Amino acid sequence: MVPSPADDPPAIAALKSRRHEASPITVAERRGRLERARSLMRANALDAMMLTGGTSMDYFTGMRWGISERLLAVIIPVKGNAFLVTPKFEEERALEQARLGPLGAGTEVLAWEEDESPYALVARGLRDRGIATGVLGVEETVRWQFSDGAAHALPQMTLASATPVSAGCRMVKDAHEIQLMRLAAHVTLAAYEAAWKSLKEGMTQGDFAALVSRAHARLGFDGGAGVQVGQYSALPHGSATPQVVREGSILLIDGGCRVEGYSSDISRTFVLGKPTQKMKDVFEIVHRAQTAALKIARPGLPCGDVDAAARKVVVDAGYGPGYKYFSHRVGHGMGMDGHEWPYLVKGNLLPLQPHMTFSDEPGIYIPGEFGVRLEDDLHILDDGAELFTPQSASLERPF
Repeated sequence: MVPSPADDPPAIAALKSRRHEASPITVAERRGRLERARSLMRANALDAMMLTGGTSMDYFTGMRWGISERLLAVIIPVKGNAFLVTPKFEEERALEQARLGPLGAGTEVLAWEEDESPYALVARGLRDRGIATGVLGVEETVRWQFSDGAAHALPQMTLASATPVSAGCRMVKDAHEIQLMRLAAHVTLAAYEAAWKSLKEGMTQGDFAALVSRAHARLGFDGGAGVQVGQYSALPHGSATPQVVREGSILLIDGGCRVEGYSSDISRTFVLGKPTQKMKDVFEIVHRAQTAALKIARPGLPCGDVDAAARKVVVDAGYGPGYKYFSHRVGHGMGMDGHEWPYLVKGNLLPLQPHMTFSDEPGIYIPGEFGVRLEDDLHILDDGAELFTPQSASLERPF
């Protein structure tokens, strides 16, 4: 039986909705994104860009469309109006969404019946805009069958990656996006704290995860966390093995929520009762590693140097070499996708820019014993970096 809100523990029942603090992305903001995309298309010698269902389509147009075997695509030419290619039976639904966004009520819709080729319509729409040769940029998540179909219908055009455009726009956030991500992080941390205050011996990992979800709901958003207990916390993304919390159990939780489409991603590690000295020592090393990443991050620094700063702390403390105990990169870009460009990983020479956003999540994982990961969301400032949320203080007082 699914618990009702009346069954929520006091710490969760006391939470108040913060949904009123979130304002949606406006049509005007999306129009600005399209202009920025066209500027990057010109800089990268692309004549048009092809989007299908997914995050980038939502980012640029506000259209939220699932992917199936049928092509629905938005084609954005570097000059002139975008157009929509859609299955005929989806035409009204697609146009309804397009009207609400920057494409507007006058969007040209090219609709194909079930026995017709959608790719011929892609070619026709481009020709009508004077694009019969040149380069069509394809957003990176477009399925092979769609890009291959377009390639055969456009024999005089070259297909190329549109990642310089989609990533070029999305990986640097504006003030509104930062506000939404900050709120998402605060909501998730508040949900975690309320669930932690409600933790009891004998709970399963599923019981605790349900508390995290209920706390997010009380705060006005859908969110949750994966929960790993005891030795299973040594697996960075955990195990499906049934787990029960006992006195002295270490728990590693990792999750977040979305606020108007923007993500949080936070991990906390704590113990029910008293941690061992080894647990406390490992926590302190990971805390110092997270701080090292925060302190070094600044505009102009190569992304890989942030990983190196955190990894040096871990390795110098005896948990090396390389990825032996700290088995993943220190961070990933964040935004509308929980993981997106760029990545704080060894070898990434891309310079940090103001208003990029990342996770900062070093960890140490000792097989058969336990793991510790601390994760907060990192915002690059004009002269340094900040975390959206306070760092965890200890295994006994994580909030």
